[in-house]
Amino acid sequence: MAFVDSRGLHHARGHFNPPKALVDLIAPADVRFNGHRPWDIQVHDEALYQRVLSSGSLGLGEAYVDGFWDSDQLDVLFYRFMRVETDKKLAGWFKLRLFGELIRQSLFNLQSSRHAFKVGEHHYDIGNDIFEAMLDSTMSYSCGYWEHARDLEEAQRHKLDLICRKLKLKPGERLLEIGCGWGGLMRHAVERYGVEVVGITVSKEQQKLAQARCEGLPVSVELKDYRDITGEYDKAVSVGMFEHVGQKNYRTYFEAVRRLLADDGIFLLHTIGNHKTNKGLDPWIDKYIFPNGKLPSAREITQAVEGCFLIEDWHNFGPDYDHTLMAWWRNFDQAWPRLESRYGKRFYRMWKYYLHTCAGFFRSRQGQLWQLVLTKRSYPGTYRSIRSLS
Repeated sequence: MAFVDSRGLHHARGHFNPPKALVDLIAPADVRFNGHRPWDIQVHDEALYQRVLSSGSLGLGEAYVDGFWDSDQLDVLFYRFMRVETDKKLAGWFKLRLFGELIRQSLFNLQSSRHAFKVGEHHYDIGNDIFEAMLDSTMSYSCGYWEHARDLEEAQRHKLDLICRKLKLKPGERLLEIGCGWGGLMRHAVERYGVEVVGITVSKEQQKLAQARCEGLPVSVELKDYRDITGEYDKAVSVGMFEHVGQKNYRTYFEAVRRLLADDGIFLLHTIGNHKTNKGLDPWIDKYIFPNGKLPSAREITQAVEGCFLIEDWHNFGPDYDHTLMAWWRNFDQAWPRLESRYGKRFYRMWKYYLHTCAGFFRSRQGQLWQLVLTKRSYPGTYRSIRSLS
């Protein structure tokens, strides 16, 4: 017998015997259906099983948003799944779907100029109030640097300053930021290092708020695809944008930055990385969060960079993203009472699922966070790597 709970979500009473195939699938992760550990899956509707059997990880995520199951520790659940690659085994069941995704990725350039603004409209334009509530005061929507940080605010400010120091910014220099978000790095670079900044974004809402946050500063915020940038810059930086470029465009991207960068310039790339080469994104994340995304592997980056830039430094602090995501979740959850009337309960479950699955991804070390410092061969002298905050 089904019922609808106080949150308006669908459930069915009682416990159900899950298919043996699913029990065996999750057993290596030490996860059970209707178990008593906080990371176990609590089934509210037996339709969950068919969703997973028919649609894999997409069905699992959609069933969660529909209220068919819960877990008291979603982040731990997905850490356990990804630690033993349950997600990969599940994808292997759907070879036809996997083959179709490979064909789609091979035949079409999903991140072409024509599609460049889709992720802005779908994700970054959902509402600045969501991001203002979830992020720190710098509005940094990327991994913080937690080595000496006591909270999210410090982690993000340390990250911003680390980037500026790696770029060796000097007063009067012209900095290009590809994917400028809501302006946090631009403000920091201007106020602390005395540079001028041109930032680009594919989000109208980001542009609007970044312009307001940088009012009165030597900052220009343009709604533009990276392929359309012109001019010359002393330094260039891209934070959390490369995940939207796509493998077919990696070389084009690096060549565009090379064209824009002065011969003695420095380019810093801050990006999520995958522990191994993978053609696509998780289908649930692709459909509901970041359409047409693609996480690069180290091999893909080095192949695209070869002959275009020298890699001066490669810094990995992927586990810090776990701490960042869980801090975002706490902020979002605390702010939810004032957001609920606008966004509704299904959005809450979708956003919770997004943040917790990503935390599990980085905790399992499938997900990496890389900062690369790149220069042309014409860069003078030796670049000295920077890790410390002073």
